Amino acid sequence: MKLIKSITVFTLIVITLKFHAQERPPIQIFSPTDYGAENQNWSIDQAANKTIYVANNTGLLEFNGAKWTVYPSPNKTIIRSVAVISNRIYTGSFREFGYWEKDAYGKLNYTSLSEQLQIPFFEDEELWNIIGIGDSILFQSLNRIYIYNALNKSVRFISTTNAITKIFKIDNSIYFQEINSGLFEILNGKANLVSNNKIFKNNTLVNIFKVNKKLVYLTEDNGFYFKKDNKYIAWNIPILDKLKDIRIYSAKQLHDGSFVLGSISNGIFILSANGNILHEINQNTGISNNTILSVFEDVNHNIWLGLENGINCINVTSPFSIYNDLKGKIGAINTSILYNNNLYIGTNQGLFFKPYNSQQDFQFIKGTQGAVWSLSIINNELFCGHNSGTFLINKDKASLIANIQGTWSIKPINNELLLQGNYTGLYVLHKVNNIWKIKNKIKNFDISSRYFEILNKNEVYVSHEYKGVFKIILNENFTEAIKILKEKSVTKGLKTSLVKYKNQLFYGHINGVFKYNNTNKLFEKDSIYSKLIDANNFTSGKLISDEVNNKLWAVSKNGLNYIETQKLTNTPKFKVLSIPSYVRSDVSGYENISYLKDETYLYGNSTGYIVFNLNKVNPKPFKIYLNKVINSDFKKPNDSLLVVNKTEKGLFKYTNNNIEFNFSVPQYQKYVVPEYQYKLEGIYNNWSQWQNKPNEFFENLPFGNYTFKVRAKIGNTISENTETYAFTIKRPWYISNTMLACYVAVIVLFSWFMHKQYQRSFKKQQKKLILKKQRQLELKELENKEELTRLNNEKLRLDIENKNRELGISTMSLIKKNQFLNNLKKELQNLNDIKSIKKVINIIDKNINNSDDWHVFEEAFNNADKDFLKKVKQLHPELTSNDLRLCTYLRLNLSSKEIAPLLNISSRSVEVKRYRLRKKMNLKHEASLTDYILQI
Repeated sequence: MKLIKSITVFTLIVITLKFHAQERPPIQIFSPTDYGAENQNWSIDQAANKTIYVANNTGLLEFNGAKWTVYPSPNKTIIRSVAVISNRIYTGSFREFGYWEKDAYGKLNYTSLSEQLQIPFFEDEELWNIIGIGDSILFQSLNRIYIYNALNKSVRFISTTNAITKIFKIDNSIYFQEINSGLFEILNGKANLVSNNKIFKNNTLVNIFKVNKKLVYLTEDNGFYFKKDNKYIAWNIPILDKLKDIRIYSAKQLHDGSFVLGSISNGIFILSANGNILHEINQNTGISNNTILSVFEDVNHNIWLGLENGINCINVTSPFSIYNDLKGKIGAINTSILYNNNLYIGTNQGLFFKPYNSQQDFQFIKGTQGAVWSLSIINNELFCGHNSGTFLINKDKASLIANIQGTWSIKPINNELLLQGNYTGLYVLHKVNNIWKIKNKIKNFDISSRYFEILNKNEVYVSHEYKGVFKIILNENFTEAIKILKEKSVTKGLKTSLVKYKNQLFYGHINGVFKYNNTNKLFEKDSIYSKLIDANNFTSGKLISDEVNNKLWAVSKNGLNYIETQKLTNTPKFKVLSIPSYVRSDVSGYENISYLKDETYLYGNSTGYIVFNLNKVNPKPFKIYLNKVINSDFKKPNDSLLVVNKTEKGLFKYTNNNIEFNFSVPQYQKYVVPEYQYKLEGIYNNWSQWQNKPNEFFENLPFGNYTFKVRAKIGNTISENTETYAFTIKRPWYISNTMLACYVAVIVLFSWFMHKQYQRSFKKQQKKLILKKQRQLELKELENKEELTRLNNEKLRLDIENKNRELGISTMSLIKKNQFLNNLKKELQNLNDIKSIKKVINIIDKNINNSDDWHVFEEAFNNADKDFLKKVKQLHPELTSNDLRLCTYLRLNLSSKEIAPLLNISSRSVEVKRYRLRKKMNLKHEASLTDYILQI
């Protein structure tokens, strides 16, 4: 028994090793960290827009190709089943079933059917499967099958005595298995026994398939069965014996009739329609867990695995196949070649080979330990450039023909001579007695020659990353370099290369691809071939020539670029194979692509290689989806809101002017990575650069109208559609229509108020100006009056002076006249003729006392000193006319002697009159009469 057990274990180990490192389809691995939920995933389905939904321990998972979203279970229990039917996502969990629908915000909301229908669940009942058929939705637990009619919203159920394992839909029929009872079909809402054969009573059915119009039944432990001649017999296929030792938990028949079997502890088996093993993939060969809880095929024929720990997606229809050296037995691949139907790969650990397209593992070729740099077929012989020198390969034998360390590559000079580049320069090989040997080293040139090309008979071009490009002229015997010229038309650089393609020399550099011009003897940048190397996506300047298929290859961050020359037109056409650098695992600077056959190529990397078929790389039409538009307040960036239906125009507050757009292409090919390009019309009107990021965030947008547009690209293919979302950011409240109306009203009121104020102010100013002008006029008038008064006064003064002068003259005339008359009188009195004298004296007296003289004098005096006599009369009304007359003379400041002739009295008499006048005026003794009169 122990021996049998040991043999079985050994057999399984051998089988595992055999398939350990075989080529397999690409696998995308999503860990619980990636999707943000728990480990176990029980069921998978897909919506019409290609979105993937997964039943997880945490809840419902949604994946749009770019982002996972987790919707927690409505009753905080494990979701066991999911099915997308029409526009609803139905789920079943612990004592609960219902459906999810997207609201106007693009968010899934749950509706409980079990609550609406008031389902009386059994204790610990869980819903494990959901199937839609016609208008009915079937929910299966281990105890019942609930048949929900979506039209009339009614439910009926089928109960069984024993546990129900699963329900199966084949065409339009529904089957289920009841443990220990047999296989049943549901007809008209009732269970009808199909068979109670011991196969159905004693084995657990995993699934039922239709093969050649017959039903095939897959059991957990005993493989496939089908009915023949009213008997159920085992399907005798190559995997039958293995299936008896492996428990199958989940299975799916694919679109092409092939099968995927998910085991409990041995990963998956992909079988052809006739039962042959196509792939056996387990945790050692690519998937992340060996326990397969669910299997699903999406519309693009990818296989999804719900695992005990994670989710995997296997691209079975991918044009790519992967060989992963997970245990590092082979190493990083530097070169590969198909020779005599054997695939040879040269790695950093040596040279390996296996028959092409076989399931055999690679075999190491003895003696080739160390780094292999190149493999070349020359004259139907396979040469290996190795760290130890040059080997000639014959199937699994390696013969060292040039013991010169570090052979980079080997190229033919002619039928008899080969030129090889080594660490220490160039060497010539020749054939002696049918054996290749070193002939000589090229003298005068000792630079490492990793990249070299023979352009003309004796011209060799060598490229060195640190020293540049050299043109070497060899002598006729190929023994020495007679001239070495440093090429100045190109610059040196890391990861540069030199290659000959279609008999033309090309130099790969970060700045582009330069083609050698034989006429000008210079390297010139070629605009078409420079598309191969983009400085913005630069990883390496290595160029790889495929003369067989007229292709020149290069690598970039976004993929494998190549130019294919059309045979009919000889026109180069640029193409991109979308394999981003982060999934290629490049050996930087040592990238290698080799042609196998039938448009199939091998790309070597650090963990193995990728095989792809260009005939199968046919870009299919695809669409881009704008999944979510989220806006948030610039003051509260964490307070985000999901925008309403993206088909409607958005209207956002000015404060909610941070806008995020989430978009995706729901494709699930590992090596097909979409790139996105967007523009925001209204502020960024030009298309952006292509990017891998499936979202874009615009911060603090100004108010206005915007239209966001996004499209996608896979390789050279643009998405069928361009997603568009129009939205408006409202003006801030302070410049809203209401506020603008308020501002207008305020401005109008303010203008009216200011107008009134200006009017009042103008009137006030006008009044002030008028008053000012009036005052000015008054002042001017006063000035004029003053001036007039001054002039009048001046005139009066002049008149007074004239009058005074006249008065003085008159007074002096009177005085002189009277003096003269008095003197004459005296003289006459001395005469003897008394009578005649008296007569004359009387005439004199009459003239002396002539009142007319006084009136003339009085008038002149009044003119000179206006109102003096009136004032004196008012002050002293008792004064006589003689007193007034004396006052007048005193006013003129005449002395008594001068007054005497005017009064025709003596000076003594004048004094007496003065004395009497003082008395009448009541003047004090010490007061001066003259001063008093002058002051009046």
